[in-house]
Amino acid sequence: MFSLRNLLAPRRPMRSFALIDAQSICRALRHSAQVPQGSGWIEVQHSCPSWLNRPLPAGVRTAQVTPCLRVQQTLAA
Repeated sequence: MFSLRNLLAPRRPMRSFALIDAQSICRALRHSAQVPQGSGWIEVQHSCPSWLNRPLPAGVRTAQVTPCLRVQQTLAA
């Protein structure tokens, strides 16, 4: 059953992340509301267990917006 707290403070949507090593091989997958701690994690559109120990398929990475561009866009508006 939904509580009032869940109605007023909805959870952040879950995002998909892949851990990529130095050879661009997928070593781990994770669903989280935040970027996982550590280096090598990239956000992907969705995750698939068949990617493990293989290079990521082309086009699954999400477009990353750098903080500098985000600040410039808000200042321009």
